[in-house]
Amino acid sequence: MEKSLKAKTRFEESFSCSQAVFSTLAPELGLNEETALKISSAFGGGISRHGEVCGAVTGALMSLGLKFGSTSPDDEEKVREASQKLMREFKEKNGSLLCRELLGYHLIIPEEREQAKESGITRSLCPLLVQSATKLAEEISGRNIK
Repeated sequence: MEKSLKAKTRFEESFSCSQAVFSTLAPELGLNEETALKISSAFGGGISRHGEVCGAVTGALMSLGLKFGSTSPDDEEKVREASQKLMREFKEKNGSLLCRELLGYHLIIPEEREQAKESGITRSLCPLLVQSATKLAEEISGRNIK
């Protein structure tokens, strides 16, 4: 199964957007799925529903950190370049990096979270954002493995 479809399926199984993306991409980068799910669990909804950077983007960025990250403060160029490319292209394709702008709802506010749920936007738009972020991370990583 294509990685972006696998991530979409994970999201539809009730994992958060960040979990869906990161746990799909992490295993082939040397991190097991269970650990990836735990690491990314607080980032859904724009970081714990705060409406900040989309969790799908955050999950994709985590995968780029695994691929290009460094253990030396003097060697950050590869990960910065890859991360900036992902963020730029995601924003160009989807209009924003921010969850609250993408959805039109601020999920930290209980009433807006309920309105978002009732509108169905998290079922219709979020899976597409998960796919988009996963595809971009794959392309940037040069992995495009199905």
